[in-house]
Amino acid sequence: MDLDETDLAIARGLQTDGRLTYETLAQQVGLSRPATRMRVQRLQESGAVRIVAIAHPAVHRLTASAHLAIDTEGASAPVAREIAALPQAPFVTLTSGRRSIMTELRTAGFGELERTIEHIRAMEGVRTVDPLVATRHVKDPYLLAEEPTVALQDEVDERILAELEEDGRLPFAELAGRVGLSAGATRSRTLRLLEGGVAKVVALVRPDVLGMGYLCGFSLRVAGAAAQVAERVAGLSRVTFLSTCLGRAELVGTITAESFAAVRATLEEMRELPQVREVESWLHLELIKEQYNMGPRPA
Repeated sequence: MDLDETDLAIARGLQTDGRLTYETLAQQVGLSRPATRMRVQRLQESGAVRIVAIAHPAVHRLTASAHLAIDTEGASAPVAREIAALPQAPFVTLTSGRRSIMTELRTAGFGELERTIEHIRAMEGVRTVDPLVATRHVKDPYLLAEEPTVALQDEVDERILAELEEDGRLPFAELAGRVGLSAGATRSRTLRLLEGGVAKVVALVRPDVLGMGYLCGFSLRVAGAAAQVAERVAGLSRVTFLSTCLGRAELVGTITAESFAAVRATLEEMRELPQVREVESWLHLELIKEQYNMGPRPA
């Protein structure tokens, strides 16, 4: 799909707020409302942009997470697809480097995390599983940093959230029909959940759509406390994700860049930090799964 500068401006606006009105988007990009609506629909239908609500992990009790580097015996793609079928795995890629698969796990506690890792170890074709257990998400484009100030009140709230996790731009009138309330009551409940930090609606945009099609994962070993280094690394513009962790490294993250040269330059910036002792990196070759709407589906 060929995108022009107006398409890119719309995608970036929806990354900030996936429920921006067509009127607001139209004003931002200099188009009429109907033309803006048509472009948003085209972006969604093409698969370049998906607009979904992402709930705060606490809402679904997803209190534990880890990053797994996985090596396989034989082809990696079938194993990656099997891992992607797990509801605990929101992110799975095929990668270059020492390991052929990278996946993120988010689970309801460390007991489930351990069981999920053991399940992956037992999969046919898996040779090695090397986990990094996250201790703090320092930078995450999809994770709400602050704890929610409100809670889900009842099954109707749960239904609203579940519908928005599937389609973050559902009009209030259509959402009302699905949950059995008036449009006004549905709007009031939805705004309470969004403004209270229960969830946020964002556009998941393929990096290549924005001219940032080079994804590089990295892990860092550091001397001393990791917190100070983490803040420095998180401040690098092309670092889009960063966690502190336990395991073979103290930090793990992702670089999203416009070229191999930009990836290399960012890795060099990390190597120049005096507390960084070791940098390991890998390229994300193929995105198998990226799905952060991880809540249970109401009956």
